[in-house]
Amino acid sequence: MPVIPLDSADDARLADYRDLTDVALRRRLEPEQGLYMAEGAKVISRALAAGHRPRSVLVSERWLPGVVEALDSAGVDAPVYVAPAELLEAVTGYQVHRGALAAMERPTLPSVADLVSQARRVVVLEGIVDHTNVGAIFRSAAGIGADAIVVAPTCADPLYRRSVKVSMGTVFQVPWTRAEDWPGDLALLRDAGFVVAGLALADDAVPLDEFAARGHERVALLMGAEGDGLSRAALRSVDAVVTIPMAGGVDSLNVAAASAVAMWELRVR
Repeated sequence: MPVIPLDSADDARLADYRDLTDVALRRRLEPEQGLYMAEGAKVISRALAAGHRPRSVLVSERWLPGVVEALDSAGVDAPVYVAPAELLEAVTGYQVHRGALAAMERPTLPSVADLVSQARRVVVLEGIVDHTNVGAIFRSAAGIGADAIVVAPTCADPLYRRSVKVSMGTVFQVPWTRAEDWPGDLALLRDAGFVVAGLALADDAVPLDEFAARGHERVALLMGAEGDGLSRAALRSVDAVVTIPMAGGVDSLNVAAASAVAMWELRVR
């Protein structure tokens, strides 16, 4: 692969990496151009292992050998731009702690029906706009054993740089897709034999352990944003409202923590 030293932050070849701190801009730009950012040699390696392909890689000298090895192992031929750490920071707008970024081509997402056809445990995310929470939920899904994740149109992008980083690259490991008809696509899950359980605070909510004891073969766990929770339309589309009983005057957990607790309780035994 070509290894190309760069010494100017104004180089036109670095356009994909510019101003990554502007979240609103990147959320518009990346999906339209079919790109996402993978940061760090480990995350880049996991993306390559999942079959994703980079358009280019930007790396500091210290991290070059590991990145080249990962690209070689994957049989990938993409330009590798090598630059001083301070140039990486000038281009991206932040300190690139792990010394490597890859502008990755986005994979084509499956349909909801195809995604869940063989699944038994599915996590569905509505309105979760914090990329850190999305990444943490993916990491829990990978570690605890959820089969797939469906994200609603109102949910943050799992392939946004921060989500990928927090997930430690597990966004490439857990199969996922984005719903197009919301909350209509929940009917697809029900038609596939899933019991759709919405995690929410409600007077008639079933405690999580009691719901788990019912032993449903296929469960889709619907999680909403902190604060607002699930939308009324989503709640009207669930088969059961489920809650995690709390103590100490605390009404609920952070959504990423709650998802981990719920996935563990509902895991396939």
